[in-house]
Amino acid sequence: MKKSDIGLIGLAVMGENLVMNMESKGFTVSVYNRTTQKVTDFVNGRAKGKHIVGTYSLEELVASLEKPRKVMMMIKAGAAVDATIESLIPLLEPGDIIIDGGNSHFPDTARRTAYVESKGLLYIGTGVSGGEEGALKGPSMMPGGSPAAWESVKPIFQAICAKVEDGTPCCDWVGENGAGHFVKMVHNGIEYGDMQLICEAYQLMRDLLGMTADEMHEVFAKWNTEELDSYLIEITRDILAYKDTDGAPIVDKILDTAGQKGTGKWTGIAALDEGVPLTLIGEAVFARCLSAMKAERVGASAILHGPKPVFEGDRAQFIDDIKSALFAAKVVSYAQGYTLMRSAAATYGWNLNYGGIALMWRGGCIIRSVFLGKIKEAFDNDPALTNLLLDPYFKGVMEQAQAGWRRVCAAALTNGIPLPAMTAALSYFDGYRCANLPANLLQAQRDYFGAHTYERIDHPRGEFFHTNWTGEGGNTAATQYNA
Repeated sequence: MKKSDIGLIGLAVMGENLVMNMESKGFTVSVYNRTTQKVTDFVNGRAKGKHIVGTYSLEELVASLEKPRKVMMMIKAGAAVDATIESLIPLLEPGDIIIDGGNSHFPDTARRTAYVESKGLLYIGTGVSGGEEGALKGPSMMPGGSPAAWESVKPIFQAICAKVEDGTPCCDWVGENGAGHFVKMVHNGIEYGDMQLICEAYQLMRDLLGMTADEMHEVFAKWNTEELDSYLIEITRDILAYKDTDGAPIVDKILDTAGQKGTGKWTGIAALDEGVPLTLIGEAVFARCLSAMKAERVGASAILHGPKPVFEGDRAQFIDDIKSALFAAKVVSYAQGYTLMRSAAATYGWNLNYGGIALMWRGGCIIRSVFLGKIKEAFDNDPALTNLLLDPYFKGVMEQAQAGWRRVCAAALTNGIPLPAMTAALSYFDGYRCANLPANLLQAQRDYFGAHTYERIDHPRGEFFHTNWTGEGGNTAATQYNA
């Protein structure tokens, strides 16, 4: 009997759909699930008559695979992954490959890569984006880990992933140890930012302009044919048009408390660790936290009062301004995300291909958009680009968009409508282009109370000074360090 090309553990939504995808591309797949009834149901149901082999133990799964064996886990991140690795190691031989396709935290993937390699095996941690539909029809995949494993899994991964217009696969090798899961984490952080920005555009239209869901549907439908063309704009268009059984927009009946699985939070923590200002994504995470405080917000709304939103002006122009604000803030979100990846690459010794990452995100994934082609071009033109905002195309976008962006933020602040992500993005843009920030005063404060020293504009960088501000503190300074 012909052995299977790959084995997959975990038959939840993503796992099942990936298996169907692999089989449709000509691969024979063995499957295993801890709850074995799922295996039976799957092979007798969706997988019936296909080149999919049900197995009922890890031993049976491993025995059914062609060498070098490739075992992919699509299971919940955390302890379950470590436990499965421990169970697999004794069953595998040198050169066999364990793959984690879940949303694992990148330090865990780095640790697991080193551990699995110490046992003579190879390890891949791959981000898989695109949700249920992407898993079935072609996700974006971001693999990292043991470089020696890539050639063995490349034919499968590049066959099942999404393709851009010219057929280029939205999957390529990202880098060593935790690099693949780091890039997927940043992708998810940008996804948080994109979703929050769209929600802020929606709130402006709903609460300031008084637009109906049908009117907003028309706006998003138009935007999806222009420079904002993207998966998230497309689904927002569809959501706004969707009616409940009574004919009313279903979006108006959904409770305003957002959930999260932690990847946005991880992105923010990584940015704090790297000292990178990831302000927009941070605000997007906190906006979800604030939304979860529903009962508290309802109570506060009866006690705390602000201005009643009143719009006076040209509605069509303001809708164009919202589009400008959304587009410009979106550019900032990607600029911050890429800055974080560049910083982490230096910290962890990864050789990341930034244009290639944009290409991987062009299709299959949640943040796919036409806009990503411009990011690829930016890094093709200048692989050492320090910030996306400095690329000529994106510089032009910001110059064109910023007047409308500022009008939108000003109107929101005046009318008491919260725009945490759009305003954070604008503050970052203004801070980044400011040659003289007020941190000179901040350093003086730190030196005053803690003798933390400061540099001077009339001396070379790297020389540190301390002032005895009160005449009583002495001249001993604290040592320099970055927390």
